[in-house]
Amino acid sequence: METTEMDAQTRPAPLHIGKPAWLKTPIPTGSTYFAIKKDLTQRKLPTVCEEAKCPNIGVCWNTRTATFMILGDTCTRACRFCHIKTGNPKGWLDTQEPEQVAQSAKGMNLAYIVLTMVNRDDLADGGAAHARQVIEAVRAGNPGIQVEFLAGDFQGHEAPLDTVLQSGLDVFAHNVETVQRLTPRVRDARAHYAQSLQVLDRVKKKAPALFTKSAIMLGLGETREEIRETLQDLRAVDVDLITIGQYMRPTKQHLAIKEWVHPDIFAEIKQEALDLGFVAVASGPLVRSSYKAAEFFAQAQLVREGKR
Repeated sequence: METTEMDAQTRPAPLHIGKPAWLKTPIPTGSTYFAIKKDLTQRKLPTVCEEAKCPNIGVCWNTRTATFMILGDTCTRACRFCHIKTGNPKGWLDTQEPEQVAQSAKGMNLAYIVLTMVNRDDLADGGAAHARQVIEAVRAGNPGIQVEFLAGDFQGHEAPLDTVLQSGLDVFAHNVETVQRLTPRVRDARAHYAQSLQVLDRVKKKAPALFTKSAIMLGLGETREEIRETLQDLRAVDVDLITIGQYMRPTKQHLAIKEWVHPDIFAEIKQEALDLGFVAVASGPLVRSSYKAAEFFAQAQLVREGKR
């Protein structure tokens, strides 16, 4: 198999060429979608669904699944693929956020919630204590709920990870985003490939029973061999769950798309990941890190218990 280029079924994606048919999604609509949007707006709760322009927002919201973004809507980093605004919050925190998120989860009757965060390098602990408060409030207000937390790297510091792990998570997620060679071009200079692997490794060693999860984007110029190496690196630190999706350029100021990766290639990569030992793999053009998170978690539990 050729390893120096993406498969021949991938296609270059000049800016003037529209998305391929497999990436087109309907405009979000439906009473449940608009009810959730109204509730989140009233509570002034940002979601990564909106901030990152997720193509699955209509599907997820209409099945009462949403990913809440905590610690504000301003990230201290400036990754070149991300649509979330960047700046310096100067230590600002919304003290009402833990209760607001908990109440919104209850109002949506969620059995599974995904919490993600902006990077907060302006805070000594990277926002870990606040994140723990949010998670604990969600658990207290929603008995039996399962919680997935998509965390930043906390600059590689160990103490913030300890703080977060004391909150009683079900899934700890942290995304490497891309292959090692492309990391300096794709991610903020403070986000290192090795550091992300170290975060995932530390979490698994501290909490072996906890599911760990990561995600990578395709279409940024990576090769099949580099994808395989990234998957191997993640398995080397015992990551359980992996999501693999197509990078989609949020604006003309962000990184250009190098390739539209065909669904057949995503299917091949999924099988490679399963062969490497991942407990569960979601791989497809529209897959995002929180893609069908509750279903993904349930599948992983069945695999771990030997029931699937």
